[in-house]
Amino acid sequence: MRFMYIVTSSQPMKGPSPALMEAMQKISEREIRAGRMIDNGGLMPLATGARVRIVDGELSVIDGPFIEAKEVVGGYAIFELRDKAEALAMAKEFMQLHLDHMPGWDGTCELRAFATPGVDGACEVDARSGVAAHA
Repeated sequence: MRFMYIVTSSQPMKGPSPALMEAMQKISEREIRAGRMIDNGGLMPLATGARVRIVDGELSVIDGPFIEAKEVVGGYAIFELRDKAEALAMAKEFMQLHLDHMPGWDGTCELRAFATPGVDGACEVDARSGVAAHA
């Protein structure tokens, strides 16, 4: 199963400490060699982004930074793992690095399984209608 990890924090965005960067590099190299990590990366500050949204049938673009942002996505990773139990173990190991190398940092690592055709709850597209439907 493919999982995406989304790391968020409500604290002002600052980069990871050098010790955390080194620890994350080691775990990334290990997981890439094992064929489990597909992609990962940190994200730039909100000021560099934009949001495209639809409200009341109108399309609009909002440039960052976003005043209403209470939590900021700081990074992501994508893994190919056996199941949710393995995904949880990896997320806990990754967050332990933050606990060990950035005392005082608060954040969350949300893990989400990718929708896969044939898996309960996955969103599938009906090829005849082109409309997404829940499996």
